[in-house]
Amino acid sequence: MKPTDAVIDEQQIRARLAAELPHWTLEDGLLRRRYRTGGWKATLMVVNVIGHLAEAGWHHPDLTVTYAVVGVKLTTHSAGGITEKDFALARKIEDVVTWRPQHEPGNPLEGTPLDDPRLRYIKFDDEA
Repeated sequence: MKPTDAVIDEQQIRARLAAELPHWTLEDGLLRRRYRTGGWKATLMVVNVIGHLAEAGWHHPDLTVTYAVVGVKLTTHSAGGITEKDFALARKIEDVVTWRPQHEPGNPLEGTPLDDPRLRYIKFDDEA
């Protein structure tokens, strides 16, 4: 077994989620996250991003997909619990799905307009 396949204990998982991935939770032995979107097209884009990242990392989440929500569940089935692989994929998903270039100093990309509901893509956790 590789070191990345070692199961992380619940106390360590909860501490790491609080420090590293505050919008993710531990429920029923799985790392979980819900992304709210602006609608069906945005939901499909989020699913495709997650699918690409998972396939590239050869670690595959369970997804729940509805009109404006994408649910992600991660565990390493072969190890029987949460491993470094789950944290690595969760971090990558979080970084890509919640990326807002307009919040990066000097980034020339303006980001998706937030003031027009027709153009909403992701409903960010820090927004009302």
